[in-house]
Amino acid sequence: MPVYLTPDQVVLMLPGVSRGQLAQLRFHGKGPSYRKPTPKTVLYVESEVVAWVESTTLGGA
Repeated sequence: MPVYLTPDQVVLMLPGVSRGQLAQLRFHGKGPSYRKPTPKTVLYVESEVVAWVESTTLGGA
């Protein structure tokens, strides 16, 4: 069963990302996938947030 997170919970997972920055990422389609079960509710699936962060890996050995 997926674990759903609010935007406030997501920003706690992502140091240096504010609620406003997360909203801008949503607006521009560049952030993690999200759900809108109601017009004023935004939810993220925890595993998809982690996968999005992992997809931003630069460099490497």
